[in-house]
Amino acid sequence: MSFRALDLNLLKVFEALMTEGSVTRAASALTMTQPAVSNALARLRDALGDPLFVRSGTGIRPTQRAVVLWEPIGEALESMRSALDEQVFDPGRAQTEFTLSMSDYVASLVMPDLLKHLDKVAPKSRVHTVPNTVVEIADQLEDNRVDCVLSVYVNEAQQPASIRSRSLWTVDYACFMRRGHPLAAGKRLGTRAFLNARHVDVSLAGKTQPSYDLFLASRGMSRNLVATVNHYSAAYETVRQSDLIAVLPRDLRSESRHAPFLHAMPLPLQAPARIVSLFWHQRNDTVPAQRWLRETLVGMFARTA
Repeated sequence: MSFRALDLNLLKVFEALMTEGSVTRAASALTMTQPAVSNALARLRDALGDPLFVRSGTGIRPTQRAVVLWEPIGEALESMRSALDEQVFDPGRAQTEFTLSMSDYVASLVMPDLLKHLDKVAPKSRVHTVPNTVVEIADQLEDNRVDCVLSVYVNEAQQPASIRSRSLWTVDYACFMRRGHPLAAGKRLGTRAFLNARHVDVSLAGKTQPSYDLFLASRGMSRNLVATVNHYSAAYETVRQSDLIAVLPRDLRSESRHAPFLHAMPLPLQAPARIVSLFWHQRNDTVPAQRWLRETLVGMFARTA
């Protein structure tokens, strides 16, 4: 079907389905009935010659054709909306719920300051956090389960084109051990002693190989990794109560109850930097509330150094 013959009202339905990820939520956002939205979707499918959306466990998932169409259509609709309505998100009045995915380490750094800020500028908003398993970042965003993810990415080269990102801060790692540990006596930690010591590390998915071991393997090395846990707080606590050592983020501001009992030493083998980034789906690029949330997170937590 040519553009001249297309009912442009159908594009508003397409936009709602992309942003809401559900026929039910799209109908609510458009103040339409579900049958009316389903009928509009059927007409869109017929006009564009593509299913556009397929069912998933949490609603609907866009096809590749829908993903390709979304960026130009979404931007065009937002431009028209801005010209006609000048839609602005008012954080002071909005009753908005945000869902963020992050590890317990990132949450402990982000949530206290974020909640204080929202209490002042967006008192009616609500924020929920869900666990970050790293390997499900793209799926969480694609399925509309979360609004944003704050995390490192397992393999940046495999990041889907539909996922946008913005770097926030570089994680500074150190080798942690309990105070009084035999290896804490020296000023430096030798490579052999470090590799032979008993290690614990964090695997957020509970099944992926820790990134530090991938780094060692790339250099033909391995360490004595005897345990993995799926929370950073558990790793710090394990180190505090045992002779295990761990490669963990140096920033213990959020882990203050552990800090007095832990000793940090520079790593004898420094891995490439890992960067915590903000991730979101391209369909939310122009959604005012989502844009405001991203700008807030970047403004509060992006570090230039």
